[in-house]
Amino acid sequence: MDGGAALRERLEPLSGPVPLDRAGLVIAAVLAGVIIGWPPLWRRVRLAVTLVHEAGHALVGVLCGRRFTGFVVSGDASGHAVTVGPVRGLGRIATTWAGYPAPALAGCGLVWAAAHGYAAPLLALLLLGEVVLLPRIRSVMTGVVLIVALAATASAWWWRDDTVQVHALTILGLVLLAGAWRGLAAVWQRGRAGDDHAVLRRLTGVPGVVWLLSWALVCAAATLVAAGEL
Repeated sequence: MDGGAALRERLEPLSGPVPLDRAGLVIAAVLAGVIIGWPPLWRRVRLAVTLVHEAGHALVGVLCGRRFTGFVVSGDASGHAVTVGPVRGLGRIATTWAGYPAPALAGCGLVWAAAHGYAAPLLALLLLGEVVLLPRIRSVMTGVVLIVALAATASAWWWRDDTVQVHALTILGLVLLAGAWRGLAAVWQRGRAGDDHAVLRRLTGVPGVVWLLSWALVCAAATLVAAGEL
């Protein structure tokens, strides 16, 4: 098989039934529950949720015409993404807002893609996004998190096994959805001056609780859509 044919094979959506039956779904849900509920494991996996959070800031910032210069993921699951542009205005507001709903939307997208046979092309898209992020790393921990994510994505994509891909994306989607809710609960309780909803309040004058509720609505909608796909 030549290189072009090998690449096409790894980009094509499933042409047959999606290999995720009721038993497979139960296994995926149980594994996701273990990841979320076992603290030693969750402390590591939640760094992936932070990575998606910061990528959400970066993506929306770029779409709004801002320049994405770097990002950090810290060991305590905090992080920040730096975009350069006007200090006020709709672009800054949208960029600041985008972080907390990003894991929920990404999780919903992963579950949808797995359920509809698009696991392989979505993995390729994720791999491309991770490669684009590489030059924007601004700490050793960030590099470790991104390289681990890149290696896992590349392995699942290149050594294509449709059953493994569908189950892996379903598990990751559920983990990201749960991580979005846990992150939202944490920021709701914490209420620090540097948190995104506090920054949005200073930018707009709209109370922080309104921004928190907007994130909760997006998380709820993403969860309902994902549940419908499963």
